[in-house]
Amino acid sequence: MSAIDQVFRNLSQARRAALIPFITAGDPDLGFTEEALLRLASSGADICELGIPYSDPIADGAVIQASYTRALASGIRVGDILDMLSRLSGKLGSPVVLMVSYAIVLRRGLGPFVRQCSAAGVAGFIVPDLPVEEAGPLADLCNREGLSLIQLVTPTTPRPRALKIVQSSSGFVYYVSVTGITGERDHLPAAVTENVMWLKTQTKLPVCVGFGISRADQAQAIGRVADGVIIGSALVRRIAEVDTRPRAEVLREIEAFVSQLRKALDEATTHPCPPLK
Repeated sequence: MSAIDQVFRNLSQARRAALIPFITAGDPDLGFTEEALLRLASSGADICELGIPYSDPIADGAVIQASYTRALASGIRVGDILDMLSRLSGKLGSPVVLMVSYAIVLRRGLGPFVRQCSAAGVAGFIVPDLPVEEAGPLADLCNREGLSLIQLVTPTTPRPRALKIVQSSSGFVYYVSVTGITGERDHLPAAVTENVMWLKTQTKLPVCVGFGISRADQAQAIGRVADGVIIGSALVRRIAEVDTRPRAEVLREIEAFVSQLRKALDEATTHPCPPLK
């Protein structure tokens, strides 16, 4: 059983939805990222998603693109990120999943990259530019190392193709709630519920929802139907304020925000929740 599988087994027994916050590695620097990961885990994150900066991000909106640009400008390297995660291994209490471009994986070599990540304590990967038809070699390597390969289904994915994606996924299925790029939104499509419920009839894997979720009420609504909620831009936007605000203040704010999301998700299992809007 992988680390991600164990998280969802525990959550299922407790009747809780997973909270999965996303931040960018090295924004504004690795020291901040290290402290932020510790704060996220201690304030209620079940899994931490860490973005590996890339010069040509896939499906990322302006907020996350800007964070990648800042991190790359500071000279961040993949090896530095893995060294940082190695230092944190055993301290976080929440598994780390990397959001990484397949171009980076190929450049470093599939086998070496997967083994290096495994040694650093990484629990799995989300590779948004990896087509399901080409996912086999990486999926096999991940399986051998006990890592999860989480793949994405979008609102426009034809259902026959969605079935192929969930069949080659492990850990959980990442359902993209909106058509387009990441970013905070005032409203989420009502079709999210229908699509998530359909996916849950097609796979035993947990289904988690990301893209566009930025408020506690949205997270709570999603938590009523999905197995987990992924929140990125709302956190990354707050982190961007370290240029104009004290770091300690920003860290306290993201910690409070994640605690608020955790409370909303926990209430989703015991209190009625209004429809998505």
